[in-house]
Amino acid sequence: MVFNSFVDAQWYLLGTTFAIALVLGAVVNKTNFCTMGAVSDWVNMGDTGRFRSWLLAMAIAIIGALVLEGTGIVNFNEAFPAYRGQNLIWLQNIVGGVLFGIGMTLGSGCANKNLVRLGGGNIKALFVIAVMGICAYFMIFPFPGSSETLMSLLFYPWMQPTNIQLTSHQDLGSLISPQHAMLARLWIGAVIAALVLFFIFRSKDFRRSFDNILGGLIVGAAVIAAWYFTSDIHVKGVFDTVSLRHYAANWAMMDNPAHAVKPIRSAFVGLQSFTFVNPAGQAAGYVGHGFSKAFWTFGLAAFVGVIVGSLLWALITRSFRFEWFASVGDFFNHVVGGALMGVGGVLALGCTIGQGVTGISTLAVGSFLAFASIVFGSALTMKVQYYKMVYEDEATFPKALVTSLVDMRLLPKALRKLEAV
Repeated sequence: MVFNSFVDAQWYLLGTTFAIALVLGAVVNKTNFCTMGAVSDWVNMGDTGRFRSWLLAMAIAIIGALVLEGTGIVNFNEAFPAYRGQNLIWLQNIVGGVLFGIGMTLGSGCANKNLVRLGGGNIKALFVIAVMGICAYFMIFPFPGSSETLMSLLFYPWMQPTNIQLTSHQDLGSLISPQHAMLARLWIGAVIAALVLFFIFRSKDFRRSFDNILGGLIVGAAVIAAWYFTSDIHVKGVFDTVSLRHYAANWAMMDNPAHAVKPIRSAFVGLQSFTFVNPAGQAAGYVGHGFSKAFWTFGLAAFVGVIVGSLLWALITRSFRFEWFASVGDFFNHVVGGALMGVGGVLALGCTIGQGVTGISTLAVGSFLAFASIVFGSALTMKVQYYKMVYEDEATFPKALVTSLVDMRLLPKALRKLEAV
């Protein structure tokens, strides 16, 4: 799509993103698609239905991404965030993923789920989102009157030296066959998707679950739709037609209408798909800067769209219910959870959707690391919580932690401190 002005192109970006997010929010509410719930069902009850739904979303996203890139529509090497960046930030992916997994467990859901819960009337989710957004914002943007961010103060000095500079992009195709990366991606992606689909649909219970199948299909399709629409937005510049991102990056050289406002970062209007921690930070910046149009980006439109979609579904089905904190402890758990998701999501370059579906669709190694780390952090937190609940005063945090690691076969059985439950 080619537009005569930046404003027209921006409205197209915001409109298409909002529409896709609207459907996403409604369907996630209807189907109870929940990544934290998926891990909880698996760890606590042995029920893999919602986890398979998450995997289905990944498989659909991988297949769609292969089609988009294989036909030359999309070049994921130019995507934001830089999932395929040549700088492999493996420690950030792992630490950020674990922090996010812990946070989403304490906060009763991941970033996307809390947006959906807010649309359904859950006031607890509002606090989680607000804290997550503020932490994410200051991970990305400097503190007032300073050039320092949370990232530069707390993480960059000791994490940056561990980064690995690759000679190619970090997707599996480029790593295995740099000279024939696209062909390798097609084969690798097809095999991964086929194996995942085989695992998912071998379950008779899953095949009978309409909501789990619908949730996985729509989440995966929404990710692909966003990739597609953000890949083809161009503006007529002074001398040539350029992408929306390029136009914003070269703002001073372009012929801007008087009411146009430069985006806070050009990458925020470029090729991207759904992730919800960075957009929460953008939403916090939008409010904090007096509702500045500089924050009218893909992320903000996605953020608002999911909430409105969930709200509409809740009103249509009369399931809208206000929910408040059960105790002071419940309040602090959610606040801490929001902070860990804000910090961890930025470190890991995404959340359960951002890395677990969107990032994995690009076959980036960092996305697989982040996904595994999120699942690990969440599962470990649930096990610790469960032991502390069952054994109460006897189960100190160290005892519960060591026992949980034994259960997960990461420590020898001889170190077990509590009887298995």
